[in-house]
Amino acid sequence: MVALRRPAALLAAVVTAAALLASCSGSDDGDTAKNETKNRTLSFTSCDKAKCSGELDGAAYLVRMPDTWNGTLLLYSHGYREAQPSPPDFAPVETNAVVASTPDTADALLDAGFALAGSAYGKNGWAVQDGVKAGEDLHKWFRDHIAEPDRVYVWGDSLGGLITEMLAEKHPEWIAGVAPMCGVLGGLNLNLDIALDLQYAVKTLLYPEMKLTGFASHDEAVKTWQEAQKRIMAATKDAKNGIPKLLAIAAVTDGPTKTRRFDGSTSTSKVSALVESALTGLGYATFGRYEVEQRVGGNPSTNESSTYASRVTAAERTLANAVAPGALDKAVAALDAGKKIAADPAARAAADKLGKPTGNLQDPTITLHTAYDPLVLVQNETVFAERVGAAKGRKADLVQLYTQPPATYAAPAPYGAGHCNFTVDERVGLIRSLDEWVRSGVYPSSAAVGEAMKGAKGYSPLFNPGPWPGNASG
Repeated sequence: MVALRRPAALLAAVVTAAALLASCSGSDDGDTAKNETKNRTLSFTSCDKAKCSGELDGAAYLVRMPDTWNGTLLLYSHGYREAQPSPPDFAPVETNAVVASTPDTADALLDAGFALAGSAYGKNGWAVQDGVKAGEDLHKWFRDHIAEPDRVYVWGDSLGGLITEMLAEKHPEWIAGVAPMCGVLGGLNLNLDIALDLQYAVKTLLYPEMKLTGFASHDEAVKTWQEAQKRIMAATKDAKNGIPKLLAIAAVTDGPTKTRRFDGSTSTSKVSALVESALTGLGYATFGRYEVEQRVGGNPSTNESSTYASRVTAAERTLANAVAPGALDKAVAALDAGKKIAADPAARAAADKLGKPTGNLQDPTITLHTAYDPLVLVQNETVFAERVGAAKGRKADLVQLYTQPPATYAAPAPYGAGHCNFTVDERVGLIRSLDEWVRSGVYPSSAAVGEAMKGAKGYSPLFNPGPWPGNASG
């Protein structure tokens, strides 16, 4: 567990935590209810009488109520959903509302007495503004039709983690606790820049004619990804030239060496994990990029300040040299010598408005991230912690939790490796930890978090995600 505290003595922080929660200024829009710290049973309009599913301004919503309500509403924001069917499976576009990450998680939280609410968004894709509006609309609907909650906690996965944090920054007057999971907390530009690094590396080393930005259509972006997949898979069959290039691509983008399918316990498994991580990231970088560029009117990404040689670690060089001595350094030198990409300033400014947390926390915040995440790098947590530490108007603290997988495992990984790959106990433990912190004002210790997670095997209180792999000014 990584914890960020205000510069005050531990005892003073514990004593004043409840007062700080109460001091968050706000309107009369739920402020009294937000500051209620007792866990009591509340009366409410049941879903037999209220319309607990439907649409609000074109976005589907869903509410589920426990038999006995503890007074807390959990407002959930789902993760990124493709705007159009995309690789690898071209699944139909989702527009349904969900109230938790998984059905089992929802059932466990209902059993614990929490009210659950979740909404789809007006549009799919990088829908941060749509997601914030959906959360606002659903909160109002709940108050108008179900009951006034004592507390509202916002939480969400992936893009929903970013939406969660943006909601919290906008509405401290009615939000009492915040729990982003595997969230894109570094913001859009920073993450799309590292995606450009990945594209650029694949183009330079494996796919010279690859288009990087300005796709004419979703189909063109998909075809680019498909051809990149072919080039990458061909490289895995060339130990002398191909695999060192793949290792170079992974080194400059910090691709995870474990995934849901590969435990990285052998050299073959590690390379397979790096390939899977690269292909996962390339989806975000191609057809995901196309959707973002349509929103912001151009290319918001740049790698002009990237110095790729500085990103290679000794361990990465040792691994590559065991395959082909010197090949990785040659590949990285080619990256540094290549023609870099400039961003469209207007598009970059517009992209900044699609989610860039300030870190100016007003309510207790606990994040949860897998140690090996191929899509939303765990180092997003490092960037977020740095912003929280620098925030001048911050009134609340941050706790960052991580889960790690076993040393070896058969696919799929049980936890800790893969995007948002958490167990039910980990997700429920996150909410239990946040709830105890908000209601008691006592900062959660590692032991308390472990107890809340029922001793979840993946919980790793000493894990450190390390620095962002690229330029962290995005």
